[in-house]
Amino acid sequence: MTNHLRAVDVVGGVVRVAGIVDLEPTDGGTVLHRIPAWARRQHNDLALSLMETMPSGARLQFVTDATCIELDVDLTLLQMGTEAVRPAAFDLVVDGDVVSEQATSVGTVILVDPLTGAVDFRAGGPTMVRFDDLPAVEKQVEVWLPQGAAVRLIELRADGEVSPPAVQKKRWVHDGSSISHCFEATRPTGTWPAVAARLAGVDLQSFAFAGQCQLDPFIGRMIAAERADLISLKLGINVVNADTMRERTYVPAVHGLLDSIREQHRETPIVLITPITCPMAEGRPGPTVPAAGGGYRVVDRPAALAVGSLDLRRIRQLEAEIVAARQAAGDVNLHLLEGTDLFGPADVGDLPDGLHPNSDGYRRMGERFHEMAFLRGPFSR
Repeated sequence: MTNHLRAVDVVGGVVRVAGIVDLEPTDGGTVLHRIPAWARRQHNDLALSLMETMPSGARLQFVTDATCIELDVDLTLLQMGTEAVRPAAFDLVVDGDVVSEQATSVGTVILVDPLTGAVDFRAGGPTMVRFDDLPAVEKQVEVWLPQGAAVRLIELRADGEVSPPAVQKKRWVHDGSSISHCFEATRPTGTWPAVAARLAGVDLQSFAFAGQCQLDPFIGRMIAAERADLISLKLGINVVNADTMRERTYVPAVHGLLDSIREQHRETPIVLITPITCPMAEGRPGPTVPAAGGGYRVVDRPAALAVGSLDLRRIRQLEAEIVAARQAAGDVNLHLLEGTDLFGPADVGDLPDGLHPNSDGYRRMGERFHEMAFLRGPFSR
């Protein structure tokens, strides 16, 4: 530790931990949660327990005249099969501009065999992330946290005065899957919700959890409990991926999610986004699983088991019908946005594994959502 740097109290409120709903102090540091404690007790999925501690869309916000900022963190990273560990990237934003990026692969690594599901661990320790040579003037600072690694924050230090930020932006709450969690983006400001939020100048709260957009009842109550000026729901792909619902259960589940949100946000604009293109699942129901040669494949099933099953084309039809029915019943603040307008058949060159966009694809998605929703759509009002 540099002697002239002083510890900054993150839990006490001087720093705004935007995009995080629960700070859990532990002996090893503060765990950052995107699901509150009451909701964490309402599921038993180990993958969701990991994903919600990955701070996609989250950032530390404060005002400071510091020239140097340090973070001690304890990271948990994923390694899928023989792929290299994807580094955890931290972006420094000063007065709205991304000025620096630091990336590290130091931490505990969870090794996952994508074909068998076997899991192993490679222990690691804490590391330090440092941003220096900053201008010695008062400035608005954001440290965007890695979207693809679980973060335990041990200490934040700065060599100047630190005070709370002024936050007077509209608040956008987004619910989605891995395609909104954006593991594949090379930096945290490169996830498509972050791209759109920064272009629009809004305050992002992301409830996007890779593999976990399953219309869990507590998600609707979580969104309802949040302060929200704008809400978006990108639904469908994980239900097909995991084959967790049939048509009979999917339609009421989407209505139930919307009902829970509308109990507290009666007139808030809500945009329901249909799935982006995914060629393998357009006309074939899931589940989708990792393929031996890389990427993903759809599991074949007997015709007798296909009755009522869901592919992406049918999901889009059902979501359009749901929105139309609720609009006809009086919900003039509910809107549909076609996911294929964000990322469609012409974009599949940026879909390297057949399911997830790459960094260029996510950037275009964010720019397109900004154009379609914020500049000339339902979030422009």
